[in-house]
Amino acid sequence: MLSAAASGKVGFSMGMGVGRCVSAWLRGSPNALNRRRDWDPSPRYSTTAAKPSTPSFNYVIVGAGSAGCVLANRLTEDPQESVLLLEAGPKDRTLGNVRLSWKIHMPAALTYNLCDDKVNWFYHTLPQEHMNNRVMYWPRGRVWGGSSSLNAMVYIRGHGEDYNRWQREGAEGWDYDHCLPYFRKAQCHELGGDRYRGGSGPLHVSRGKTNHPLHRAFIEAGQQAGYPFTNDMNGFQQEGLGWMDMTIYEGKRWSTASAYLRPVLNRANLRTEVQCLTTRILFDGRRAVGVEYTQNGEKKQVFAEKEVILSGGAINSPQLLMLSGVGNADDLKQLDIPVVQHLPGVGSNLQDHLELYVQQQCTQPITLYKAQKPFHMVKIGLEWLLQYTGYGATAHLESGGFIRSRGGVAHPDIQFHFLPSQVIDHGRVASKIEAYQVHVGPMRSTSIGWLKLKSASPLEHPIIQPNYLSTDTDVWEFRECVKLSREIFSQKAFDPFRGPEVQPGPECQSDAEIDAFVRHKADSAYHPSCTCKMGSPSDPMAVVDPETRVLGLEGLRVVDASIMPSVVSGNLNAPTIMIAEKAADIIRGRPALSDPGVPVYQPGSLETQR
Repeated sequence: MLSAAASGKVGFSMGMGVGRCVSAWLRGSPNALNRRRDWDPSPRYSTTAAKPSTPSFNYVIVGAGSAGCVLANRLTEDPQESVLLLEAGPKDRTLGNVRLSWKIHMPAALTYNLCDDKVNWFYHTLPQEHMNNRVMYWPRGRVWGGSSSLNAMVYIRGHGEDYNRWQREGAEGWDYDHCLPYFRKAQCHELGGDRYRGGSGPLHVSRGKTNHPLHRAFIEAGQQAGYPFTNDMNGFQQEGLGWMDMTIYEGKRWSTASAYLRPVLNRANLRTEVQCLTTRILFDGRRAVGVEYTQNGEKKQVFAEKEVILSGGAINSPQLLMLSGVGNADDLKQLDIPVVQHLPGVGSNLQDHLELYVQQQCTQPITLYKAQKPFHMVKIGLEWLLQYTGYGATAHLESGGFIRSRGGVAHPDIQFHFLPSQVIDHGRVASKIEAYQVHVGPMRSTSIGWLKLKSASPLEHPIIQPNYLSTDTDVWEFRECVKLSREIFSQKAFDPFRGPEVQPGPECQSDAEIDAFVRHKADSAYHPSCTCKMGSPSDPMAVVDPETRVLGLEGLRVVDASIMPSVVSGNLNAPTIMIAEKAADIIRGRPALSDPGVPVYQPGSLETQR
């Protein structure tokens, strides 16, 4: 699931998988190699003075993704403020046309983008010691809209207690009372507004339209297993199973580029640049005064009269800070990068969600198996191109839910996404049979990772070490994920559809066998976060303060999923948009919105698991 990021992981593939991804990575991209040869490895970190010919803006935003598009919209509401928005990738539309860019805008076509290097950073982790030394694939958006142009469009906010925990972790003013109003401000839910939902914001949110019998069976089976039904897992009650919200509007993906950026492109105080890689932040002493970037092979500079704002996401923002001399001083010195500010938390505290698929063969021909055959794909594609309707107008992750793994857990720590289809290897391999599956994983992993620079070149991807499954708690929680998913699939509601278990398979029963399956099959849900932790200035690992300002420096902020103090219990795209909405008010000096005392569901007893 992409966040920032994020979203459900893989909906229904319209045919083309991403099979060439790993092989291309192992071979190395010829274009990337050429770019490395062209890169001047001798950065200039000295104090920079503006030249009369150098353009300047009040704000320079690096990254036109889930957060950057929000900021560009909100900051340019004031006609006196000028904004430059820089994006390393292309625009999200070819010749301004949605249909010509169907791989992005058709919800069911989402797997096409998972390995399109035109719109994807295509990251990989180090081999994971506790997962059979597997290298994990991390797609991240490199296009207008960022990962909101690649994700599976699932809209999940997390639990209210996630934000109360942020406040306890040092993010003063980021508790649920102060975050909920910004979720509402962003949202335009098709069911209308209430105390939890927004009804007039730019981000359109909808419910699934297929009413598929397998989605109904999943929700009913959850109730038969003893879990409550929730009619809004983003509202009063997250706990339970129900219908998912999605960022889909009139049959099309509704990314932040569609919601926030395109409606304001005609503002005279907004300028956008694409295909430009920001290579370093320019400093005058301890003040950020601009950035340097490359575009069409030319090195350029631009200056910010007020602030530089990094919105590159949980990988790119800490990478750019470190390339610019902001990070762990010892690590920077090893790469001969002069230190501007020693902040050991930059790149630390890396958190992500893992998930796996529990799959069951279906005895009735009602899954998406036939829809993925060439003839049906053409029909589905033509209907979408002509009318924006049909099976192409959804990512098919229309039901899901949240439960607690055991008694004593205060709020849900396991998430489900149900799919009436079989996904194999991120969608790289075509579905083999009529089958359905649930994507399941723990939400608050205790395994913490890091990322560091591989070299002083901005063209080198950083070293990514998530440390997956490095704690006994995480191993136990994943074991429970498998057992609890199987229990739901065994309920009466699935009797008309249940065939043999496909994955893990009937031979996988003991704890040791389940643990081995998890190590072999669990994969990233695409929710990297927390690498520029927001916290109190007294916290030695904090990178930004609760005003999103980089500690020890002036004129520099980070606004994206990297500033989360800890990962939330759910997908990350909606929280990232909320962060940007709230940060925009902070930057503009506006009073913080607040809604004290919003009720949040509490289970009747915490002594039992359900």
